[in-house]
Amino acid sequence: MKKPSARAVSALTNLALSLILIAVAVVCFLPYAPPAAKLEEGVWRKGNSEDGVSLMINVYWGTDIVYQMLDVLDDYGARATFFLGGSWADDNVDCVKEIASRGHEIGSHGYFHRSHDTLDYAANVQEIRTSVEFLSLIIKRPVTLFAPPSGAYSEDTLSACRALGLKAVLWSKDTVDWRDKEEALCLTRATEDVSGGDLILMHPMEHTLRALPKILESYAERGLRAVTVGENLG
Repeated sequence: MKKPSARAVSALTNLALSLILIAVAVVCFLPYAPPAAKLEEGVWRKGNSEDGVSLMINVYWGTDIVYQMLDVLDDYGARATFFLGGSWADDNVDCVKEIASRGHEIGSHGYFHRSHDTLDYAANVQEIRTSVEFLSLIIKRPVTLFAPPSGAYSEDTLSACRALGLKAVLWSKDTVDWRDKEEALCLTRATEDVSGGDLILMHPMEHTLRALPKILESYAERGLRAVTVGENLG
């Protein structure tokens, strides 16, 4: 076999280098996709936004406070996601419609506030689907997020969410306002070391309502926007 000439070898080498450079250029100019590291075990615990934080307001009580929270959010041009219990929504349809009409996002918080880690797959599907279908019917748009009550879930819960086309969402910061009824403590937990992508859990409590303007002001001072969970996840 005739040995390739030096010129032929050089040409092949140059061709290979050119193909490598083209491949690198293509990769560099592809659209950037955020890392999936924030999606842990099928549950979102933090979003992808660089400057957006999200208030997750879980609701099974406090209708009057919900209305007042809506007014505060309006005053600051803020958006939030309200995870609603189906049994509460059934008794407060007008409030559900008001939340949606003001531009906020609605997610499911189950129907009867059950511990989803104790439910099998079929029971998870029934509990979640009932709430999702009911909320979607009220607001006339799809509900795509589910926040398990008490943060309790199992693989059956996640399988049910996947089957229903839902994202399961927990939180990165918890005000624990249902237990610790202190305005200052709620403010600290909602704002300390906060950064883009954070999901902040709270409930319609009187002390949380009092802290809410200060929470939103703190975010604004740091150049952070209060956005819905859906926007935060991207």
